[in-house]
Amino acid sequence: MSNNRIPISKKEHAKGEDGYKTFSIRIKEETVAALDAIANKSNRSRNELINIFLDYGVEHCEIVE
Repeated sequence: MSNNRIPISKKEHAKGEDGYKTFSIRIKEETVAALDAIANKSNRSRNELINIFLDYGVEHCEIVE
């Protein structure tokens, strides 16, 4: 191997194959402010909090007719 090359190994998973999906949503400014306040108090990212809240909602929702 030449001295002017940097060896880079392949990652185990390609981008997007880590079990997560990226997409955009629209939310109210007040909700963003509330999320940011919780993020500051909990030392967690807004993204992490959204995932926690979504997981909880999915697990605890009930479809009513």
